[in-house]
Amino acid sequence: MKTNINVLLVLMLAVLPELCIAAPRPLDNAAPDALVKTATAEVLDIVKHDRDNQAMTPEKFGEVVEARILPLFDFARMTELAVARNWRIATPEQQKILTREFRTLLVRTYSTVLFTARDPVIDMKPLRAASSDSEVTVKTMVKQRGAEALAMDYEMEKTAAGWKVFDVKVDGISLITTYRDSFASRVRS
Repeated sequence: MKTNINVLLVLMLAVLPELCIAAPRPLDNAAPDALVKTATAEVLDIVKHDRDNQAMTPEKFGEVVEARILPLFDFARMTELAVARNWRIATPEQQKILTREFRTLLVRTYSTVLFTARDPVIDMKPLRAASSDSEVTVKTMVKQRGAEALAMDYEMEKTAAGWKVFDVKVDGISLITTYRDSFASRVRS
């Protein structure tokens, strides 16, 4: 199961990079499912093209992740949710360090897995949300050659900076919940 989570959480990073360009784009005000769908198509094309031309190296891929994928995620909120009640007792400096380290953990783990993924196909499910909703779940199915299809849900919040991912559920298992037990154990120690 942990392998499935690693593979899918890495694939989550593959479907969203083009949303993270700093300059405003026409899609910036689009519905979250439209953002994911457009980004998915763009990123899969880029990755396939670079791999076919042998231009994608681990270093280049790391730069793409850093520059284009990470700005779409609200790592501060993700960390706060993962740390749970212990977040409130942490100092602002500790919160900053926790957020930075959690971000680094996710980036290193999932960049490595994603770099080795081959020809994933993302099947978007219809968004079931009202236009006034400030939090939505974008549901997808990730299919990869030689592997069982897995459900991947992006929990997204509408912020002043646009839609941001604050949790990912892989086959119903929350990234936040998965790390919450680990963080609680560390704090107790």
